[in-house]
Amino acid sequence: MLATTIAGVLSITAAAVFSFALLSKMVDRMVSLSVGILLSTSLLHALPEAFESKADTHSLFAALLGGLLAFFLLEKFAILRHSHHYEGDGHHHEHGHDAHEAGKAGWMILVGDGLHNFTDGILIAAAFLADPKLGLVTALAIIAHEIPQEIGDFIVLLNAGFTRARAYAYNLICSAMSIVGGIVGYVMLERGMQWIPYVLVFASSGFIYIAVSDLMPQMQRRVSVRETIPQILLIALGVGIVLLLTGSRHAH
Repeated sequence: MLATTIAGVLSITAAAVFSFALLSKMVDRMVSLSVGILLSTSLLHALPEAFESKADTHSLFAALLGGLLAFFLLEKFAILRHSHHYEGDGHHHEHGHDAHEAGKAGWMILVGDGLHNFTDGILIAAAFLADPKLGLVTALAIIAHEIPQEIGDFIVLLNAGFTRARAYAYNLICSAMSIVGGIVGYVMLERGMQWIPYVLVFASSGFIYIAVSDLMPQMQRRVSVRETIPQILLIALGVGIVLLLTGSRHAH
């Protein structure tokens, strides 16, 4: 529990400091960085980890399809209705309209983040039960891979109209899911390990849905070469950050 708590608080605080200090003034431009981080975290890290398990491949793809459709329906039925517009994006609404419309944008990513943190908690518990030293190394590796993901989350939440304090508070609450996952992993380890690949796939489906259906269309509205080149570079930077900070975890 101590390891999962420290891992969650440290990664979120580090991501918040980086995001608020360097990125908050360019939230609209940083959407591109968020796309790179979310897609690479899902496609290069979480999904490969799930498919490398002993879980049935067809079942994992079914879970991915189900997750994508579930997030679509959540948005469709206005349960998590949202828009990623930001003030001054060229849409002619009264002042404050875009921020209001985007107010629930972060809920979708918080759901996926909570599931991901839950899985991390299970992984940390499993590692500690196998070997305390392995548990510490796993916790450190999770901190490393959480930082780029949390940066992406903060960017989306800020773009959705969340205040800095609210974005930090909700991400901190989501990090508590790692503690819940740690308890579940400790008490019901075998059953918990069995479901890890499916939880990873479902969480990834949320990140992919947000990036592809919401963030990338927003980027497509800026079509000039002068605006497109920074978008491409920032996507590449997001991918590079994930590859750099998650490399150590794959080694274990």
